[in-house]
Amino acid sequence: MENQISISERDRRIVSLLQADSRISNADLAERTGMSTSACWRRVKALEEAGVIARYGVVVDQERLGLRFQAIVEVQLIRHDPNEVSQFIRALEARPEVQECWATTGDADYHMRVVCEDIATYNRFLEEFLFRQSAVRAAQTNVVLKSVKRASGLTI
Repeated sequence: MENQISISERDRRIVSLLQADSRISNADLAERTGMSTSACWRRVKALEEAGVIARYGVVVDQERLGLRFQAIVEVQLIRHDPNEVSQFIRALEARPEVQECWATTGDADYHMRVVCEDIATYNRFLEEFLFRQSAVRAAQTNVVLKSVKRASGLTI
């Protein structure tokens, strides 16, 4: 794991503003942080190089794209052989339905956030992909009824 770095309050403000709108101009960012444009640009570059800013992205409204089904899937593995686990992870990484996946403690070995068009598409994902993974013992589906909170960034 990389070493944790400490950042200034001004850096925190830069990160917060970029998380809210990654398309903000450097001039606007500098003005809102009380910095010159060149100093602001240097701070952003330093935060990128330090890995604090890992990437820039876009938040998509999945329902407008026809992706109306979302579930949190708890997966239990049969075996924890490193080769089996690596193969399972590589397979998950290649699946567009799997938006996020975490190795977890508790009864489930992994929790995944899966997004797809509808329940029929999700059933195909289970039958044609997940249950064909040799490492998978069982999966429990928790259907997301509605999104209560969706963070667009970390509060730092």
